[in-house]
Amino acid sequence: MTTYLQSENVSLRQQLESLLREARLNEGKMRRFDQLERQLIGAGCLTEFVRLLLTEYKLAFGVEFVTLVLVDPQYEATRILQAALDDDEIGSGLMLLPSPTMLEALYDQSPSPRLGPFNALRHQALFKSSCGAIASVALLPLSRQGELIGSLNFGSANPDRYVADYGTEFLERLAEIIAVCLQSALTQERLKMVGLTDGLTGVQNRRYFEHRLLEEVSLSRRHKHPLACMFLDIDKFKRINDIYGHQTGDEVLRSVAGVIASQLRMGDTISRYGGEEFVVLLPQASGHHALEIAERIRLTIAEQCLQAGSGEEINVTISIGLSMLASDESAADLNQLGVRLVSDADKALYQAKHGGRNRVICDAGLRLGVEQSMHGAGNVQLFVSGLCSRLQGLPEQAIGLLKQLAGRAHPSRSRAL
Repeated sequence: MTTYLQSENVSLRQQLESLLREARLNEGKMRRFDQLERQLIGAGCLTEFVRLLLTEYKLAFGVEFVTLVLVDPQYEATRILQAALDDDEIGSGLMLLPSPTMLEALYDQSPSPRLGPFNALRHQALFKSSCGAIASVALLPLSRQGELIGSLNFGSANPDRYVADYGTEFLERLAEIIAVCLQSALTQERLKMVGLTDGLTGVQNRRYFEHRLLEEVSLSRRHKHPLACMFLDIDKFKRINDIYGHQTGDEVLRSVAGVIASQLRMGDTISRYGGEEFVVLLPQASGHHALEIAERIRLTIAEQCLQAGSGEEINVTISIGLSMLASDESAADLNQLGVRLVSDADKALYQAKHGGRNRVICDAGLRLGVEQSMHGAGNVQLFVSGLCSRLQGLPEQAIGLLKQLAGRAHPSRSRAL
């Protein structure tokens, strides 16, 4: 009897110690989750918020995969995150959707956590994983005011890690906190953008450009890709204001800004530098590609016709200076490189102005590289485009014939003229 009681006592003590260890472990986990929640609440920007979810929460939950889906109909988050995150970070765990349709189908109109076995048909789009890498998943819908704004997704190689209806109260609370923090981070970004946007034209302002310039120069150095800069100035803008009034001048500024923006790629930067001047950054653009974009902007503006308040038609032209930061640039001072890039484009713009306006001029280094690359038939149209911008007195029939010849030399790109 005594032996039995002793054995029972030992067994109970072992169970108690096991429960205490589990309690201490759970207490440690809850403490860490509490710290992570505080970090999310205190995140200074959307980029920091996303990185916390994709890195710290992966460690905290001890799972192989964590992904984040954001609904981004206005492409606000896309512009912010593409500018700040590396391609690897975006590709590995972040997905940006233009509408909530995919998430609505996933959650079947019931925004509550989904736990259970991995289903390739339903879940593969959320995880960029190899076949068999995930056995169970936990999907947390992020919603505000009844609308799905995203989803945080955990994937585990352990089939018993996430079982249906297990621990959903904690996950529901976590989803609510993340959704609130996400909305707060987006609101902060919108407030920042208000201070970095030109109120008249709707493009970024000079303050934003100076910040973005350093980022693009840094990325150019790190990844060894070229960076082009365009300085653009509306020709005889003071005359437009004097003749037609400042209200018409404002319309011209808005129209020109819209044309410039419409010809750029996602990832390019356009800013109003001051007055009637705009500046553009073209990352990963070769010399002749940057020249092609500049010529397309110049031609589009020259061919459109605006109307003054009186109904009179206004023809607007623009002069453009173009410079390039070479991919093998070795100077270490990023600020110095950025200042020189803009200065070279400004000097080229000065030459364009004093050479007759309505033309694109490259700075000396870029001009040499572009001219050398124009000897192939594939770049004939760029040569003709540049020639036409310099020979403004050439008859229209002659210019048309030159463009036709360029199109025959490379028909697939003749539209660029």
